[in-house]
Amino acid sequence: MTKKIKRPKFNVPQINCDVKAGKIINPEFIVKCPAGCQDPRYHVYGTDVYASYSSVCGAAVHSGVLDNSGGKILVQKVAGQSSYKGSYSNGVRSLSLPRWRESFVVSEGKPQKGVTYPSTLTYSSSKSPAAKAGETTKADHSPSVPGTTAQLVTLMQVPGTTMVGATHTTLPKPSPSAGSTSSSLIPQPVGQRSRELAGEPDLWKPGSVLLDAGFVPKEELSTQSLEPVSQGDPNCKIDLSFLIDGSSSVGKRRFRIQKQFLADVAQALDVGPAGPLMGVVQYGDNPATQFNLKTHTNSQDLKTAIEKITQRGGLSNAGRAISFVTKNFFSKSNGNRGGAPNVAVVMVDGWPTDKVEEASRFARESGINIFFITIEGATENEKQYVLEPNFANKAVCRTNGFYSLNVQNWFGLHKTVQPLVKRVCDVDRLACSKTCLNSADIGFVIDGSSSVGTSNFRTVLQFVANLSKEFEISDTDTRIGAMQYTYEQRLEFGFEEHSSKADILNAIKKVGYWSGGTSTGAAINYALEQLFKKSKPNKRKLMILITDGRSYDDVRIPSTVAHHKGVITYAIGVAWAAQDELEVIATHPARDHAFFVDEFDYLYKLVPQVIQNICTEFNSQPRN
Repeated sequence: MTKKIKRPKFNVPQINCDVKAGKIINPEFIVKCPAGCQDPRYHVYGTDVYASYSSVCGAAVHSGVLDNSGGKILVQKVAGQSSYKGSYSNGVRSLSLPRWRESFVVSEGKPQKGVTYPSTLTYSSSKSPAAKAGETTKADHSPSVPGTTAQLVTLMQVPGTTMVGATHTTLPKPSPSAGSTSSSLIPQPVGQRSRELAGEPDLWKPGSVLLDAGFVPKEELSTQSLEPVSQGDPNCKIDLSFLIDGSSSVGKRRFRIQKQFLADVAQALDVGPAGPLMGVVQYGDNPATQFNLKTHTNSQDLKTAIEKITQRGGLSNAGRAISFVTKNFFSKSNGNRGGAPNVAVVMVDGWPTDKVEEASRFARESGINIFFITIEGATENEKQYVLEPNFANKAVCRTNGFYSLNVQNWFGLHKTVQPLVKRVCDVDRLACSKTCLNSADIGFVIDGSSSVGTSNFRTVLQFVANLSKEFEISDTDTRIGAMQYTYEQRLEFGFEEHSSKADILNAIKKVGYWSGGTSTGAAINYALEQLFKKSKPNKRKLMILITDGRSYDDVRIPSTVAHHKGVITYAIGVAWAAQDELEVIATHPARDHAFFVDEFDYLYKLVPQVIQNICTEFNSQPRN
């Protein structure tokens, strides 16, 4: 009887979260990942197939093979890809990348039959902190990048630092109250919460002692330029402004927490020219732009800029900051792209020291989606100091809970990173973005002359109702007004009278037929004075004029005045309407703004074309 040979037990090598696939030479291997690799510090590039510059364990969490508690995975190297698409999955935001030299895929850590897996991994440079004792290195087999050479990891001294022994030494922790003295001496304004900083949890985190002492791996210094630059996540193409609270009540330590939160958001967003862009405004007594949308176009540069922000101090005038952002921040000169939704995230410590309602209304009307993060909101005893009760609901885009985030204390702020990123990137739910259907004041100018007749007049009103139904109607979205004319003019209802679609449709139904002559020129003048004079400055002005005949008076001068005042005019002619007159009334080019049908019963056919032309024209213009 032949004695069975017992195979030696396979030892699964362990790696840290920061180990990149490209650092491991082995083409196929099983490793064990620790817990905590969901952290945004560990960069991942791609979806399903990942660039080898990615964290191995971070990619495993992103793919769903592992959760944040860690475990075993099987890694297989594959060919480089021409592009890698970023995505948000399983709590990890992966980044997009144009191309990379090598890729890998991950699956469950089950050995495949007939395959021998290494018990120790071969690295492209000497033992890094991730390499376990006994693992070999081969510097000459690193995946090559043109013009670079793989180097052994050595410690080099950064200029200006003092050499210390190689033995493990513990650096002293900062005193819990360190850095708080100056902020505690700042006089607190009435109605602002004073901060007792001495009792706060210590923010010092032990790290690599040698790095803290000023030593950086030489390999890290030599390869920093190889960091791939993402073009951004195209599924999250937004123009984002963060309004951060720099008031005295925040204190230095909490301000650092706020900056770290911004840096984590910048990392999770995957910032780039094809994806989200981000700028920061800091406010205290007055707001100031720290950097705009086009200053930094990748997450790493953003994080560096955020670290350099210094606290302004003063009050917490969030309302003034929102006005500033609406008027100044989202402009083409500041990098606003026009085709991307505008989003403003307002962070406030406790409560604002000024009112936000009016400023926020103007922001919403300008197409800005306002999110509010309230940290350590007012207690029952503190509510007497709050200038504007329920301020967050008065500020946000919609009061459905989607735009408001309440954080109980500053030390829990980091938990808000992923929920916020998920919401601001959900562009389909950004209800306050300007569209062709929610950003206009539309004035209907209706011919009520004798030639129309009662029955046809009802058909005209149905056409007006059918057009109105296509728009999103409210006091901050599209508003509708209407007037009727013969020789004389009559205002049926103005822009401010009805703020819902149901009310508008009911008001149209109640318009009575007048009968008389046809003075279209006088009607246009009347519309400019009685309707559009009360239009809001940030609304597109659309006049839709419907007539069935030639005017008894001149239409050329009134039409020219309307065009010069920025009123976009659509001329709808029926039956005996004169084509040459319609083209004079309509905004240039007439082929896009003048329409004609032979019979009133065919008016309904024009509804899709009119709406399409309105939207085509809108989409060709910048949003703000």
